[in-house]
Amino acid sequence: MSRCIGLLDRVNPLCHGQSAGLTGIDTENTETEEQNMVQIIETVDVEVPVRAAYDQWTQFESFPEFLEEVVSLTQVDDTNTHWKVKVGGTEREFDAVITEQHPDERVAWTSTGGETEHAGAVTFHKLDDASTRVTVQIDWEPEGFVEKAGSMLGVGSHAVKKDLQNFKEFIEARGSETGAWRGDVEA
Repeated sequence: MSRCIGLLDRVNPLCHGQSAGLTGIDTENTETEEQNMVQIIETVDVEVPVRAAYDQWTQFESFPEFLEEVVSLTQVDDTNTHWKVKVGGTEREFDAVITEQHPDERVAWTSTGGETEHAGAVTFHKLDDASTRVTVQIDWEPEGFVEKAGSMLGVGSHAVKKDLQNFKEFIEARGSETGAWRGDVEA
């Protein structure tokens, strides 16, 4: 029996249209019994307009400047990226595809290769003309003892929270985005 529980279900044809999506919770790290999926949800408020926050997030190749585990990220085309990350001293590579993108609202992706299956979304919520709430949701399946133990201890949530704080410091110190991609990718 299949249950539709999160972002990975957006690419599961059995769950089309039934995704739980973002729930507005500040912090969450849950695991289902039927699947070993872990869901992380973290939020940060940044003191820049929603357009600046969104536009900066679309500059994927700048991610190593504020996402600590990202060594490099190459944008292959409008919807495909290649990532090199270093997690717990181990380097990994994977490809990801942008599954949905709407200016000033949302960027969603899913992995298409690599050791760990994952998907995620970043949403942008205008608080006022000069501030934005950025929410990240990541669904992933830990592999091996170390990743499973780390997920039980909330290591992933802590890392995402720290990366969002780094993003906040990065964009607020600059005051504006380094570039922008305003294209739209329908789900």
